[in-house]
Amino acid sequence: MLMRTDPFRELDRLSQQMFAGVRGTLARPSVMPMDAWRDGDTFRVEFDLPGVRPESIDVDVERNVVTVRAERPGFDEDREMVASERTRGVFSRQLMLGENLDTDRIEATYDAGVLSLSIPVAEQARPRRITVTTGTGGSTVQGLTTGAEDSTIQGSTVEQEHRELVNA
Repeated sequence: MLMRTDPFRELDRLSQQMFAGVRGTLARPSVMPMDAWRDGDTFRVEFDLPGVRPESIDVDVERNVVTVRAERPGFDEDREMVASERTRGVFSRQLMLGENLDTDRIEATYDAGVLSLSIPVAEQARPRRITVTTGTGGSTVQGLTTGAEDSTIQGSTVEQEHRELVNA
């Protein structure tokens, strides 16, 4: 479902936490924490973005890559800060999705500081039941497969090919 390709992402996040005063910039955005899981036929992802205005959130999809960007504005520079632990500036995260997800039907909602993405599993990736008939006797076997639409396999043809291979 979700492919992680940047092994240094967690190291970057740890170093940013150590240097809490560092602002995310367009050239080097801060990462945002996320959770991802599969819920039936839907893949769900949640990003923590407290204090971010909804109009600053940008979700883009290009092929199988989802990019989420947001910005939490900084404080006035003339303000004397007593504590500043929350990261400010630009946040960005890219997710490489598997081909079995339907990126044309992604839905995004933002509530209580959490951005939620719902990504449905593509129709062709869902399990399908196929009917297998054998010979002219009319017996039917039900099978479960992943792939295209329901199919029928004529048993007599398969049996004949099997006999030809055994006798060869």
